[in-house]
Amino acid sequence: MATDSIDEQLLSGQTWSTFCDALKRSGEQILRPEAPADAQTRAEGFRYLSRLMRIALEMHVEFADPDFPGFFSPSHETAKIGADNPDNLYQYARLNGNNEYRVSGQRGSVAYLSFGTQKGGYETDGTMTPTGFIDAEQLELNSDGSFEITLSQHPSAGNWLRLEPASNALIVRQTFLDRKAEKPAQLRIERIGSSNQPDALDPHRLHQGLQRAASFVENTARLFADWAMDYQRHPNQLPPANQALCQSVGGDPNIFYYHSYWSLADDEALLIEVESVPECDFWNLQINNYWMESLDYRYHRICLNKHSARYNDQGGVTLVLSARDPGLPNWLETAGHRQGTLCLRWVGASHHVHPTTRVVKLDSLKEAL
Repeated sequence: MATDSIDEQLLSGQTWSTFCDALKRSGEQILRPEAPADAQTRAEGFRYLSRLMRIALEMHVEFADPDFPGFFSPSHETAKIGADNPDNLYQYARLNGNNEYRVSGQRGSVAYLSFGTQKGGYETDGTMTPTGFIDAEQLELNSDGSFEITLSQHPSAGNWLRLEPASNALIVRQTFLDRKAEKPAQLRIERIGSSNQPDALDPHRLHQGLQRAASFVENTARLFADWAMDYQRHPNQLPPANQALCQSVGGDPNIFYYHSYWSLADDEALLIEVESVPECDFWNLQINNYWMESLDYRYHRICLNKHSARYNDQGGVTLVLSARDPGLPNWLETAGHRQGTLCLRWVGASHHVHPTTRVVKLDSLKEAL
């Protein structure tokens, strides 16, 4: 777009009008015919769009300068995307693949820690394709737990994370077995060779950032609405997901994913059984709403993991999803929902054990086990 055209749009207010029109259009994803047509699902859908807008503005406006990067969280307790992991602390920074960067910090004691560079974006082609990856097992640490990682196109001594010319983001996953007992890694990112201060706001960058933010909201809403629609083909089952697809939208290469759809009456329970849990760095199973947002884990037990689940004598687990507490140890709450999506992850597993599922009446649950 020509420079004078951008100036004209800014001065006339068209920049803002176009941004607002795109946000309005995003609402069509919440009104899709296959989505549940109850007031709760609609309300959560429109709240979801507002949350996506908050994430998008941080990603493409507030933290968008790749010369002065900073970490922010693209998914957390009140803003969520694509089956966000309740056991994760997500951190994200915008990059320019032609720059070099340094990530420094303290390892902490969190169970799993990974760093991945990406290219693409939901705002453009609907992907977040990996361009480099390193996890804590590969990190060289100093005796005090401190470390540095160099991000560059060409290999560097010590800890190195690959960039491509098209790389534009860094995603960090810190995964907790027990948030109360583990200390997160403390991280800082800086561009190598940058000046001390950024320039004043570039009007053209703001125009482009608002365009990208609006596209991010619309495309992200469409992407995961498509996924939720697809999962309705196998309700109350939990088959392996398309792993290549999961990786193409920013999944961790150490994770094997299962995604599906659940729908239960108030007097029903979904049993999710794993005969023998494999050796792995981490696993968890979480319950989401229809829009693939994790349910409110601040106040409800909607996720169990390697540490919190109770195992049977054979090393397996049976998880129970229901509206009412069945009096069993591995209960997961529906938290006032009648349907939604769910996700199981094996992280760094020696092999992948596929779960089995069945729906039973709550009154006959104990006899079914």
